[in-house]
Amino acid sequence: MGDEQINDQINEQVDGQTDEPGFDSVDSDHEEGMLEDVRVLIVDDEKDVLDAITMAFQSEGALTLTAMDGDEAVKICEEDPPELVILDMMLPKRSGFLALEKIKGKADSPIVIMVTANEGKRHQAYGESLGVDAYMLKPVPLMLLLNKAAELLDARDESDGVLE
Repeated sequence: MGDEQINDQINEQVDGQTDEPGFDSVDSDHEEGMLEDVRVLIVDDEKDVLDAITMAFQSEGALTLTAMDGDEAVKICEEDPPELVILDMMLPKRSGFLALEKIKGKADSPIVIMVTANEGKRHQAYGESLGVDAYMLKPVPLMLLLNKAAELLDARDESDGVLE
């Protein structure tokens, strides 16, 4: 699906509820997306960015939950762990790095893609030392972010011996 199709779906999207508490999905008759039923936590303190990423993931069939600060992200990951976290670096209450330490601190931790406007190589190296699975610079084209998420999920499934 191209960026134009995603934008069209985003513009036409109507929020719906899933059977799972907390995670939202698009309630529509769409083709199965590349992230069908994947539980995704999206963390960003900018509402416009949060909404755009959320709608893009929902358009690909993901079940989404959002947080606007690092403390909320950690709490969600402890109480109802997602399969994937899209994590901004600069967050109120607890930075993306401090949240990442808590989120990636377990054997069954989710995949984490950190998105940031900070181009510093030291920040990227630090994120990688904490276990981030991918580090992407804002503004991230939504299709690139979706493809990276699908690629990381596929790689995890292959390493776990799960075939689709």
